[in-house]
Amino acid sequence: MAMSDPLGDLLTRIRNAQRTGKSVVLTPHSRLRLNVLDVLQREGYIRGFSEGSDERGHPQIEVQLKYHDGEPVIREIARVSKPGRRVYSKIKELPRFYNGLGIAILSTPKGVMADHEARSQNVGGEVLCRVF
Repeated sequence: MAMSDPLGDLLTRIRNAQRTGKSVVLTPHSRLRLNVLDVLQREGYIRGFSEGSDERGHPQIEVQLKYHDGEPVIREIARVSKPGRRVYSKIKELPRFYNGLGIAILSTPKGVMADHEARSQNVGGEVLCRVF
């Protein structure tokens, strides 16, 4: 069966793995997931990720989660724009999460990026998720 929200699935897998204290989580492969994981790695929320395939040959991504003093680095990760309700934001109306301590990940015409990168490049877009 086709998945209706692959990004929501990725965020849920990360959230569930961190609740159980796992260091690695596996997720199906997609370009959007790779782009979001790249932003999370650049911002220091995850250790890294690598592409591979499972025993049946289906492509998948292995995400290495990051912990600090036994606590997950990602305290909150939530989907903003959902399949039933897309949320777009102009650059001047882009929200700040936790007074600038958290980030919003945006899908812009220039690619997937964090909110501070979008502000510096003066481009708005779809607010995919927020991370703190």
